[in-house]
Amino acid sequence: MSVNPHEVKSAVLGRYRELTPAAMILGLFQGIILNLAFIYAALKLGFSIGGSTVASIMGYAVLRGVMKKGSSVENNINQTIASGINTAGTGIVFTLPALFMLDASWRAAGDPGLNFTFGPFIIAAIAGAILGTVLIIPLRKQMIDLDRLRFPSGVAVTTIIRSGATGIGKAKLLGLGFLISALWKLVMISGWMDIPGIIEHEEFNFGFGVIPAYLSPVIYLSLMNVAAGLLAGKGGLPFLAGGILSWWVISPMAVYLGWTPEGIGASAQVGFLYGKMMRPLGIGALIGGALMGVVMTFPAIKSALISLMQATKNRAEGKSKVGTDEMPFWILIVGLIVAILLFFIASIITPDVSVGQALVASVVGTIWLGLAALIVAQATGMTDISPMSGMALISVTIMMFLLNKNIAAAMVVGVAVCVAIGQAADMMQDLKTGFMIGGRPVKQQIVQFAFTWIGGLIAVGAIYVLWKSGPGGQGGFGPGTSLPAPQAGVLMGIINGLKTGQIPIDKYVLGGGIGALLAAAPVGGLGVLVGLAMYLPFSITLAYGMGCLLQMWIQKKKGLPFCEHKLVPLAAGLIIGEAIMGIGHAAFEIIKAYI
Repeated sequence: MSVNPHEVKSAVLGRYRELTPAAMILGLFQGIILNLAFIYAALKLGFSIGGSTVASIMGYAVLRGVMKKGSSVENNINQTIASGINTAGTGIVFTLPALFMLDASWRAAGDPGLNFTFGPFIIAAIAGAILGTVLIIPLRKQMIDLDRLRFPSGVAVTTIIRSGATGIGKAKLLGLGFLISALWKLVMISGWMDIPGIIEHEEFNFGFGVIPAYLSPVIYLSLMNVAAGLLAGKGGLPFLAGGILSWWVISPMAVYLGWTPEGIGASAQVGFLYGKMMRPLGIGALIGGALMGVVMTFPAIKSALISLMQATKNRAEGKSKVGTDEMPFWILIVGLIVAILLFFIASIITPDVSVGQALVASVVGTIWLGLAALIVAQATGMTDISPMSGMALISVTIMMFLLNKNIAAAMVVGVAVCVAIGQAADMMQDLKTGFMIGGRPVKQQIVQFAFTWIGGLIAVGAIYVLWKSGPGGQGGFGPGTSLPAPQAGVLMGIINGLKTGQIPIDKYVLGGGIGALLAAAPVGGLGVLVGLAMYLPFSITLAYGMGCLLQMWIQKKKGLPFCEHKLVPLAAGLIIGEAIMGIGHAAFEIIKAYI
C-alpha cells in the first residue's frame, strides 16, 4: 500500500503546537511594535530592517521561556505574522511621506497644495498586501521545493528558531538594548545635554571652530544609527564611503575650485553644497543604482516567468498538491478579484480621477505589480537584495504619465506596488523558514492573509503622527529634520522637477552614471547605498559608519558567533528603543498641542 508523504507529514505535525492563539496574538503584538519602530528607522536611514529576527528571538522567549509550551513551528507562525505586518509598513514609508513634503513645500512657496486624502492610500495598502500574497503563493513550490533558492534571511531566521535555550539570553539582550536606547533618546529630546555650538538638536559638532564647516564635522548622537551599523558590519562600509566621498572629497574640492558663491557665510555655504550639489547627485545615484539593479536582475525576471509557467503546468498535470500543503486555488482567484476591486476603489475615490483612469490604474497597476513582485521575490531568493526603491520609482513615473500627472493617483499605485512587492519577498522568506523547520505552508499563508493588511493601517497613522509632531503641526520629517526621509525625498525631488521644469539634469545624469556603474559591481546594492549616503546629512551617515567599524573590531576580537548571538539582539533592541521613544514623543507633542 502506498503512503502519501503529505498525509504523514500532516499527521506528525498535528502533534505539535503550530497555528495557536498564543502565536497569533504574539505575532500581532510584535508586528505592531516592529512596524512603528522600523517606520521611524526608515524615515531616518532611508532603508528598513527585517523584523523576522527580532520576532523569532522574542517568540522563543515568550512561547518557550514563559509559557513553557512553544515549538519551532509555532514560533515560525509568530514571526510570519510579525514580519508581514512590519513589511506592509515599509512599503508605505518609501512613498506616502513624499506627498506630505510636497504639499508643505508647495504651500510654503505660495502655490496650491496637493489635493489628497488618506482613504485611497489605506485601501491601496490593503489591496497591495492581498495582491502580493496572492501572486506569490502559486510560486512557493517552484521557488523553494524545486528551484531551492537560498533566501539568506529565511535561512538566518531558521538558525535563530533552532537556537534552543540561547533564545532566552538573546531576548534579555534585546530588552537591555531597548531600555538603554529609549532612555538615551529621552535624554536627547529633553535637551538636558545641549551645549550651544557643540551639542544641539541631537548632533555633536566636533569641529570646535577649527575644522571647516564644509567638511561637515558633525555626528548624530543616535544609538539607532550606530546599531544599524552594528548589524551591517563590513557590508555597510559602502554607505560610509559614500558620505566620505561627498563631504571629505567633493565638498572641499568644490570650495577650492570656487564652485560655491563668494562672500557667503559658513552655514550658507554648507546649505548650498548640500542642496545644490550633494542632494541632486545623491538622487541621481539612487535612480541610476535602483534602475541598474532592476537590469541586473533580468535573469531573475526570466527565471520567475519560467517558474510561473512551470507551476501552472504542475497544477494542470496534478503534480502540485494544492489543498494539502497549499491554499486552495479558488481562494487565490477570489483574493485576486477582491484586491483588483480594492485597487479600483482606491483609484476612483482619489480626487480628480475619472472612471477610465481608475480602470487603467487598476489593470496596468496589477499587471506591473505582479511582474515586480515576481522580480523582487526571485531577486531576494538569489541574493537577499530587494530592489524595492527602483520598482516604486518606475511605478510612480509610469502612472504619472498614464494618469495625466495626477500625483496623488500615481502615489496610490506606488503605495500598492511597494506593499505588494514587499509582501511577496517577505512571504517567500517566511515560507523558506517554514520549509526548513517542517511547518505547513498553508498555515503560514492563512496568517499572512489574515494579519498583514493591518500593517498598512498602522503605517499611515504613524506617518501622520510623525508629520504632525513638527513645528506648527507640519514638517515632522523631511530635509532639515532628524528624520530626512531620503527615499521619499527622491520621489519628491523628481516630481518637483517635473512640475517646475527646473531639473538639474547635469547632476542627475552624473549621479545616475555613478550609481549605475556602482550597481553593476559585484557588491550588491552598492549604487543605492552610495546614493543614499550622498543624499543624507553626513552626521547620520557618520554615526552609521562608526557602528560598522565597531562591529568589525568586535568580530575580530570576539569572533563571529559572539556577534551573531550577543551583538545582533542588543543592536536590534537599540534600534527599537529609540524608534518607539521617538514615536511616543511625537504622539505626546500632538496630544499636548490639543489639550
